[in-house]
Amino acid sequence: MPLPNPDAFDFLTTRRSRPAKTLAMPVPSAEELMPLLQAAARTPDHGKLEPWRFIVIEKPAMARLADVAQKRGETLGLDSDQIDKGRGQFDQGYLAVAVVEVQKPSEKIPALEQTYSAGCVCLALLNAALASGWGANWLSGWPSHDRGFMQDALGLADHERIAGFIHIGTESSAPPDRPRPDLHAITTWVRA
Repeated sequence: MPLPNPDAFDFLTTRRSRPAKTLAMPVPSAEELMPLLQAAARTPDHGKLEPWRFIVIEKPAMARLADVAQKRGETLGLDSDQIDKGRGQFDQGYLAVAVVEVQKPSEKIPALEQTYSAGCVCLALLNAALASGWGANWLSGWPSHDRGFMQDALGLADHERIAGFIHIGTESSAPPDRPRPDLHAITTWVRA
């Protein structure tokens, strides 16, 4: 018989991201952030490749990233709403962690599994922040998919890309829960 951890299970079944625009000061200090990063680094990682790394973006750097998003959006010919949304997460942010997928050559571990692992790191960091009492949100958006933004804003190499920006701060308002999937509609049982 398995030994349950009801507190952990309750957290997982009730967790709720906090909209990044509602996150405020204070944010975790470096000392408070390190255990969250350590928890995220315990994510499943087939072959122990560590196909990810972290870039901590503090408030002074947010303005620079917002400007890079603005310039890249203009260069790409995006409309003003798209540009505003792309730069908005940095204009409004106080602290974020960019989870960077680092593709590593491997005959055994397919690239797709490395991508999955980086995504797991994003969720693990988000959950670690929420479980520690912080508000947190996982954002992406067009800047995280634009190679020019990745290079200009964060200096990423060609074999790296942004898996997500995890914004962390103090929750200023509790969001309402949102509709959740109908498990009967999305679950298939294979019994034979």
